[in-house]
Amino acid sequence: DYIKAHSKTFKYVVLGILGAGYVAYFIAACVLDFQRATGLVVLTSLAVVATSYELLKEYKGESISRLLMSEGVFYCLFRVFILAALALFVVWLVLDTSKYPQQLISFGGVCMFVVLIFLLSAHRTAVSWRPVFWGLGMQFCIGLFVIRTQPGLIAFKWLGQQVQIFLNYTKEGSIFVFGDLLADIFAFQALPIVVFFSSVMSILYFLGIMQWLILKISWVMQITMGTSPTETLSVAGNIFVGQTEAPLLIRPYLKDMTKSEIHAVLTGGFATIAGSVMGAFISFGIDASSLISASVMAAPCALAISKLSYPETEESPFKSEKNVKVSCGDEQNILEAASSGASASIGLVANIAANLIAFLAILEFINSALRWLGSMVGYPLLTFQLICSYVFMPVAFMMGVPYDDSFIVAELIGTKLFVNEFVAYEELSKLKENRRNGIEESISYFVKIITTYALCGFANFSSLGIVIGGLSSICPSRRADISSLVLRAMLTGTCVSLVNACIAGKKNATVFFSKCCQCCDLSAVDVCK
Repeated sequence: DYIKAHSKTFKYVVLGILGAGYVAYFIAACVLDFQRATGLVVLTSLAVVATSYELLKEYKGESISRLLMSEGVFYCLFRVFILAALALFVVWLVLDTSKYPQQLISFGGVCMFVVLIFLLSAHRTAVSWRPVFWGLGMQFCIGLFVIRTQPGLIAFKWLGQQVQIFLNYTKEGSIFVFGDLLADIFAFQALPIVVFFSSVMSILYFLGIMQWLILKISWVMQITMGTSPTETLSVAGNIFVGQTEAPLLIRPYLKDMTKSEIHAVLTGGFATIAGSVMGAFISFGIDASSLISASVMAAPCALAISKLSYPETEESPFKSEKNVKVSCGDEQNILEAASSGASASIGLVANIAANLIAFLAILEFINSALRWLGSMVGYPLLTFQLICSYVFMPVAFMMGVPYDDSFIVAELIGTKLFVNEFVAYEELSKLKENRRNGIEESISYFVKIITTYALCGFANFSSLGIVIGGLSSICPSRRADISSLVLRAMLTGTCVSLVNACIAGKKNATVFFSKCCQCCDLSAVDVCK
C-alpha cells in the first residue's frame, strides 16, 4: 500500500538514479576516447532532440499549429517571411550558379518537371500553392543539408555506414542456412536482408518506436504544408515501409478520404522505397547514404507534387490529428513480433525473386526480338535499353548528367519505369566508376549518385497491379477510385524521383567541381569529361 501510494515518487527516484548513471557513463566514455564514443554522442543527441521535440509539441503544439494555419496577423507576417526567404534564395542561386553555370541545367530540370505536372494537373485552377512551395522548399533544405554542408555529409555518411554494418549481421543467419552457397548465389546474398529487416521493423512497430517517429515527421509536414493528417501520416510512413504497408497506418480512414488524399497516398508509395528493399539495394553496392537521403527528401516532395497533379477540390473530413489514431500490430510480445515480421517477409522475398526471374527473362526476349527485327534493316544491336537511351536522354541531361553519360543513365531510367527498380539498381551496380581507363560501360561517381536518386522509388508499370490489389483489399469500397488514380499517381511519383535527382545534381555538381578544381589545373568541364 505504501509503494502504491508513493508510486510517482519511486518512479522519479528510479528515473533520477538511471539518468545520473547514464550521465556518468556518457562522460566517462567521452573522456576515455571521444572518437570511439562518437556513436554514443550521436544517439544521445538524437534522444535529447526527440525529447525536446516531444515537450514542444505537447505544450506548444496546438498554439504553433493555430498560428501557422490561421488567417490572422501572424499568417500575413509569415507570408512576408516566406517571400523574403524566396528572395534570398534567388540571390543565393544567382551567386552560387555564377561560379558553376552547369548547375543551371539541374535547376531548369526542376522547373521543367514542376511546369509539366502543372500543365497535366487534373484541376489547374484549384491548385493550392502552399503545399507545393513548402514541400519543394523542405526537400531543397534537406538536400542542402545532406549534400552541401559538412555536418550533413558526415552525418549521413556515418548513418549509411551504420546501416551497412547493421545489415551485415544478416550474414550470420544466412551462412548457417545456406553455407558456402552464400558467396556464389545472388538470391542468398540479397534476399535474406529483406527477411532480417522486416523482422526488425516488426519489432520496432511492436515497441511503438516507428509509430512515434512517423507521427513526429508527419506533424512537421502537416503544420507547414497544411495537408490533412491522414495523407501526411501515410506519406511519412513511406519513408520506412512500402507502398502497401504504409496505408495500413490509416486503414480505418481510407473509406472517407477525398480523391486528392487517395492520390497523395498512392504518390507517396510510388515515390519512395521500403526500408527492407533498401537493404537489398545496399547489398548491391549502392551508396547507403544516398538511398536514405533520397527516401527522406521524397516524402515532402511527394506531397507537394501530388497536390499539384491532383489538387484538393473536396472538403476533407480529417482536419485535426486528434481524430486520427495510428493502428498497431496484434502481437502479444517482442518474440512474436520478430517471428511475424520474418514470416510476413516470405511473400515479399518470393515476389522479388519471381519478378526478377520473370522480368529479366521477358527483357531478354524483347531484346532478342528487337535485335532480330533490327538485323533485317541493318541494325542488329537494337535493344530495349538502346531505345530508352534515346527516349529518356533529354530527361537525364536535364537532371544535370553530362551529355556523354546521359544515354547510360537514360537506359536505367527506362528500365526502372518499364521493368522495375530492382533490375535498374542491379544494372547500376555493375557500372564502373572510371571513364578514363577506356571502359565503355562506365560513369563517374557524381553521375552514379544522381542516378541513385533518380531510381529511388517504386514508380513502375509492374507496381500498378500490386498497388491496386493491395489497397483494394484494405478498402474494397474505394477500388474504383484507386484504379482511376493509380496511373496518374505512378507518373507523378516518377517525377518526384526525377526532381530529387535534379536537386542532387545541382548540389553534387558544386561539391564535385569545387573539390576537383582545387586539386588540379583542369577546368570543371575537363574534369567531368
